[in-house]
Amino acid sequence: MATKRQKNVWRSEINDIIRGACGGFLFGIPLLYTMEVWWIGSLAKPQLMMMAIAFMFIVVYLLNQTEGFRKRRYSWLAPQAAMDTVEAIAIGLACSTFVLLLLRELTLETSLKESLGKIIFESVPFALGVALANQLLGDSRNSNGEGQKPDSTISNKKDELNATFADVGGTLIGATIIAFNIAPTDEITMLAAAASPPWELAMIATSLLISYGIVFQAGFSDQQKRREQKGIFQRPSSETIMSYLVSLLASAFMLWFFQKLTFSDPWTMWLDRTLMLGLPATIGGAAGRLAI
Repeated sequence: MATKRQKNVWRSEINDIIRGACGGFLFGIPLLYTMEVWWIGSLAKPQLMMMAIAFMFIVVYLLNQTEGFRKRRYSWLAPQAAMDTVEAIAIGLACSTFVLLLLRELTLETSLKESLGKIIFESVPFALGVALANQLLGDSRNSNGEGQKPDSTISNKKDELNATFADVGGTLIGATIIAFNIAPTDEITMLAAAASPPWELAMIATSLLISYGIVFQAGFSDQQKRREQKGIFQRPSSETIMSYLVSLLASAFMLWFFQKLTFSDPWTMWLDRTLMLGLPATIGGAAGRLAI
């Protein structure tokens, strides 16, 4: 019994961390594609970095007192909110560091001061997203995490084709909302020029993992009902891949719409820039599927 209880505690903690990280990606990914934030972080002085950390701690602490990224609430709220705040900031720092490395904005040649500045300033929206995880896409399940079984009569009436079109539509809407403001910027061109095939493969894997985590693992918006959603691509793996491909198509269209790509450009340029915009588009697409 003790071993089983310990496993449940660890499983719950891992799910909380995944939920917080997914909330951070939903909230913080647009600023990671903003060169002005890179420049501010790279030029920031230590005093300004400390002020950013203090500001981040205060705001995240206040958010954790109201909601936070955990499903369970505590009677002794203030100390737990402080611990959750430290954990939320740590998640934000880890996620922003990972994405900056993925985007090649942090390399072995980057100085320690510049790296710290970029990580700290980019982690502010990530940490806020972690603390807002449950509010971004709230879960309709009860506090024990047990999902309500959907009405089988209603579920059986849903046509698989209509359900698939709904998923595709939700993916397109979410991808457009998140990536539309990023597509016309010069950051996509800069990042795509610096990306090599191994980093692009890592970008694909990261996009798929985050999309899967948001929809099927983080516990957002009645996750059990989402798993039982009918459609042509009803399996979590196939639905995730389908959503990613739709997000890539939406990314390519947005880049063409803003004249960042033309039909005379080589296919490698289309691939590089589409994959680079595909990460935020996929995150938006995952949120869009949950919203339908």
